[in-house]
Amino acid sequence: MNKLKAYYDALKPERTYANVMTTAAGFLFASKWHGEWLLFLYVLLGTTLIVMSACAANNVIDRNIDATMPRTKKRATVTGEVSPTRLTFISIVFGLVGFAVLAVHVNWVTVVVGAIAYIDYVVLYGWSKRTTPHSTLVGTLSGAAPLVAGYTAATGRFDATALLLALVMIFWQMPHFYAIGIFRRDDYKAGKLPIWPVKYGVRNTQYWILVYTALYLLAVIALAVFGSAGVAFASVMGVLGLYWLYRGLAGFKALEPVKWARGMFGLSLITLVVLSAMLALSPLL
Repeated sequence: MNKLKAYYDALKPERTYANVMTTAAGFLFASKWHGEWLLFLYVLLGTTLIVMSACAANNVIDRNIDATMPRTKKRATVTGEVSPTRLTFISIVFGLVGFAVLAVHVNWVTVVVGAIAYIDYVVLYGWSKRTTPHSTLVGTLSGAAPLVAGYTAATGRFDATALLLALVMIFWQMPHFYAIGIFRRDDYKAGKLPIWPVKYGVRNTQYWILVYTALYLLAVIALAVFGSAGVAFASVMGVLGLYWLYRGLAGFKALEPVKWARGMFGLSLITLVVLSAMLALSPLL
């Protein structure tokens, strides 16, 4: 049982569930709750398998880095409890089946979205976080893809609304991950990863958190106006976005930046849940 749990954890289930949540939100928003429910299940299944495959591949690739950081040095891929060869096999099988589900039962637009996300996360992000402080921005494509995939699964097209959905998720991820970078800065230093807070410091990162939070708020309003998300969506997400912006400003006076960053991280998670719920429910409001 412990061995099974170790392999399950290596698939990063918490990240998978968050991505599946946004996929569901994108589909329900696009279909207005009138879509084919079997199609809905297929896109959730395909997305789940692809995300788990990418996470497994990432764990295999990063095990040497994980061994240098206090937070990750006890991961099963580092300790040897999980075999890198077996996890790679699982990653390949899950990826092939996931893409096959999307190709056969969903549509090719969604397959392309998934493929771009997979390459971005496993290859481009994997390389960039070792070499450039812009790695977080590089990795946002993969994080935005599940929400977009839900939308394209229902509509069969990538249009202006799909682009707005992508921008909302891209701009949401930057404050979220920069906050993590601040309160886990020592871990990333130990791993010799040149992420933004390590290379440019906490204060500079706080400025960029504010910038990206403002861009997120603008993208949300644009989605409501031009993407037909509606007044209720704009009202709730606008108020929450302004509060997130206020908390970002408060960071410049925070006596304990690490504590502030943890609070910003928690607020970003709340924002994502509310965003997904409001987006899914917007056709009914």
